[in-house]
Amino acid sequence: MEGLAQEWLRLDRDESTRSEIQWLLNEQNLPALEERLSTRLTFGTAGLRSRMGAGFSRLNKLTIIQTSQGLAEYLLAEQNGATEAGILLGHDARHNSKCFAEYAAAAFIAKGIKVWWYEDLVHTPMVPFGVRSLRAAAGVMITASHNPAQDNGYKVYGPTGCQINTPVDEKIAAFILKNLEPETWDVQNAMLSSLKEPVLTRMTSRYMTSLQEFVVNEPLATTRSFPPFVYTPMHGVGLEYLTRAIESLTCSLGVSNYGPLPIVIVDEQAHPDPDFPTVRYPNPEEDGALDLAKSTADQHCITLIVANDPDADRLAIAEKVDGKWNQFTGDQVGVLLAHYLISCGAGVEPRKTAKAPKRKQYMLASAVSSQMLSRIAAGAQISFEETLTGFKWLGRRAMELQQQGCKCLLAYEEALGYMFPDVVYDKDGILAAAVFLAACSRWLSPWAELQQLYARYGYFETMNTYWRSPDLATTVHSFEHIRHLHPSHPQSVAGRKVLRWRDLTRGYDSNSEDHKPDLPCSSSSQMITCWLSGQEDEGIRFTVRASGTEPKIKNMLRQIPSYVHKSTFQKNAFLTQASKTSE
Repeated sequence: MEGLAQEWLRLDRDESTRSEIQWLLNEQNLPALEERLSTRLTFGTAGLRSRMGAGFSRLNKLTIIQTSQGLAEYLLAEQNGATEAGILLGHDARHNSKCFAEYAAAAFIAKGIKVWWYEDLVHTPMVPFGVRSLRAAAGVMITASHNPAQDNGYKVYGPTGCQINTPVDEKIAAFILKNLEPETWDVQNAMLSSLKEPVLTRMTSRYMTSLQEFVVNEPLATTRSFPPFVYTPMHGVGLEYLTRAIESLTCSLGVSNYGPLPIVIVDEQAHPDPDFPTVRYPNPEEDGALDLAKSTADQHCITLIVANDPDADRLAIAEKVDGKWNQFTGDQVGVLLAHYLISCGAGVEPRKTAKAPKRKQYMLASAVSSQMLSRIAAGAQISFEETLTGFKWLGRRAMELQQQGCKCLLAYEEALGYMFPDVVYDKDGILAAAVFLAACSRWLSPWAELQQLYARYGYFETMNTYWRSPDLATTVHSFEHIRHLHPSHPQSVAGRKVLRWRDLTRGYDSNSEDHKPDLPCSSSSQMITCWLSGQEDEGIRFTVRASGTEPKIKNMLRQIPSYVHKSTFQKNAFLTQASKTSE
């Protein structure tokens, strides 16, 4: 540890993190030094995400510089014209986000790469949108999304505006290891460099225009007015973007004469606060996260809640029905958005000539999301595909389909993420909120509309739970324990026969002749899915996976129903027992 500590002290010029390591060294706190210095940050979900602090395993000025230098060298080696195309940098309101963005900019400028600069807070989708609009070589967003306050992240987008994926992440990681010696710490001069060009005003205007054009196209133009709703940005950056979006849409739809905007803001969570003081975790999925929003809604006799996470790339919805608040799952919001786009003719194109036939249409969902979208899409003669979890996979597949001349209307995953590829190749909580509110103007209520979908397509029961894992070793051990329950795989679960077992970590699928899975595999991410036999339903799909962004082991159960409405359906014993077990 002495050698690693001395190497850190040699490289680091930030007095706060230098003193942190020096103090641990003086105290001979070897476990703490080992935890901080013996391993390096590794690329995970499209970049880095970690606790902030001193050490090679944490996010700090030094690791930001090293990562940026490696990414810069990758761009110079792999992309022609990268210096002129430039890289777009954005940041949210977390602790150190602006500071880290400035040090990243200094590293890129030192390599001679133009920096397109968001000079104020942005929501995450502004980076992939801007990369695509500016035709930049890459983009970086400094954010940890809905992680705890002590975390931050470094999210990387490629030249298409999609999150980086394999093998690009591996190549960048190799370049980082070759560029660990900082070339500059001079942020002050970098911020004055002619290679830095502010673009926030220009890109925000383009984004709002694209959002408006997507929502206010000809099929959607019958929207009259948005319903009143309570909004919380969860101490993040969403308020400015959502209010601008609603203002723009109300004018475009000709409803500005309806008076003030129908938004009531949760005052305690309205403005950016990196400590997230009113919530345990700034994640709308977490129990209690919407308590203040519900209280605000009750005070104003409003029955609809719209919530974003702190970087506003996710969307949560809740509605009060018969005196009780119902928070929609990500699957429920996803199928409602899909149903709306189909019912109002989104994606309908002008009549094509024989030389230009109508484009084939697609909807996408991740492999842990509900099967309900596949039924809805099939009923509309729209193709449906599954991808691995994460928008680096959904975005890439949507882009591939669009490049093939197809049209991808929507992609979503159950963790409250919704993507509209016509605008951006990543999840976008602001755009999703705008589309959802436009849909609400047509419906009696979202909950009532959902019940009609269940009556038509069957009641799809879902249950999502998770356990927090203390460390990666515990997570891996838990999955290895499952794998050793049987030589190949368990033959039954909770009295149901296992029809299919797929392990995307090991690369095994019992359903194929060669036992190779139908989706890409990764030895660095844990994910097992099993299909169980049906009883009063058509079966259950059960997935256990390690989160790519948080220390969680997630459990997702999806019941695939016959075409029966919930009124004739009772939650089966398997889900009931699973619910009790997870608690």
